[in-house]
Amino acid sequence: MPILKSALVAAFASATSIFAAVSADQAARLDQDLTPLGAERAGNAAGTIPAWTGGITQPPAGYAPGMHHPDPYADDQPLYVITAANLGQYRDKLTAGAVALLQAYADYKLPVYPTRRSASVPARVYDATKANATRASLARDGAVVEGAIGGIPFPIPQNGLEVMWNHLLRFRGVIAERHIAQAAPTRGGTYTLVDFDEEYLFNYYLEGMTPEKLGNTAFYFKQEVKAPPRLAGSILLVRETIDQVKEPRNAWVYNPGQRRVRRAPNVAYDNPGTAADGMRTSDQLDMFNGALNRYTWELVGKREMIVPYNSYKLHSDKVKYADILTPLHINQDLTRYELHRVWVVEAKLKPGTSHIYPRRTFYIDEDSWQALAVDQYDSRGQLWRVSEAHCINYYEVPTFWSTLEVHTDLLAGRYLAFGLTNEGPMYDFSIKRTLGDYDNPDMLRREGVR
Repeated sequence: MPILKSALVAAFASATSIFAAVSADQAARLDQDLTPLGAERAGNAAGTIPAWTGGITQPPAGYAPGMHHPDPYADDQPLYVITAANLGQYRDKLTAGAVALLQAYADYKLPVYPTRRSASVPARVYDATKANATRASLARDGAVVEGAIGGIPFPIPQNGLEVMWNHLLRFRGVIAERHIAQAAPTRGGTYTLVDFDEEYLFNYYLEGMTPEKLGNTAFYFKQEVKAPPRLAGSILLVRETIDQVKEPRNAWVYNPGQRRVRRAPNVAYDNPGTAADGMRTSDQLDMFNGALNRYTWELVGKREMIVPYNSYKLHSDKVKYADILTPLHINQDLTRYELHRVWVVEAKLKPGTSHIYPRRTFYIDEDSWQALAVDQYDSRGQLWRVSEAHCINYYEVPTFWSTLEVHTDLLAGRYLAFGLTNEGPMYDFSIKRTLGDYDNPDMLRREGVR
């Protein structure tokens, strides 16, 4: 398993290193051999990963905002399909989780397509990223980012903490509304859909925002459960802080039965995810979110790996939820995997802290800083849960973001699918919101009784 390491990675692997911005000469690489977000512009020597040429900058013909996003690569055919029978040929390019799934389920497969480096963001995010490269730094043992705004904070990462901060602060639009569904099928395949309405306002990416004005708020998040009836009406509001050690995230929940708004101090770390049937933790939403202080973060290096990418079939409104939610695992005929370079980060629980996952391995896309896969281990050191983010480019922004997260529990033989939109409306990145729409928790009570 070849691992590509740089001198910087070796010099700054420890979580207690000096977290400094890079020099102007290093930052100039973002206009040369690196992309504006810090990936390698060139393809690989074998020609199986192409050069980055800007990603998707124009939607396919006929697309209009509000539509499910048509597949720009619909004519592509799989190069090969990985199964348990030919696993040995490809094992060195697979995550431990992918190997485990292939071994656990006889019908599991990975259809591997040509690599398309489709990730892109607006020009202002590229510009801000270059500015961040020479001004952003970590303080308080990595608990807080200073000097960054409006872009990836560390496009030339020097340690695992910086890579994780890039994932946490990556661009996903500025304001968004989405109507999504979640399902946790039984081993037999039966499930109850949980419907959510969600809103985000990414304070960090507001135009005109500065590091000085930002304060300690990265974004706001609101989630209302719409179905099933026994859960409907519950509303969660989160103010996501940047330094969560100094100031833990602020969260409030409206309980429709009590018609009261309460502080929700446990929406973090390994507390159970909302209505997830115990199949994921709070910090598994978006593959990882929240404070970084309970783990050490080792930057192992960069690897060429087969990961989910350009998952437009799973996104399509021509597909029904029942087509996706098959017993034991999602319908792998609808998936797409590609060979990409990813940053590999090994997280290990610090002594004196607690979490149900003592060890986690993250695989983070070099082109977008989206975590594409995560392997989670139990207290015995055995692989327990496998997470994958199936992503697309949302052309109207543009941003590369997940359309479906799948969290598989190998011990229980079950999985959780989060983010289903096939039978509902598409994300809306054009809604109008202000900070004032989220700064008063009492508004949850008014919304809950409408």
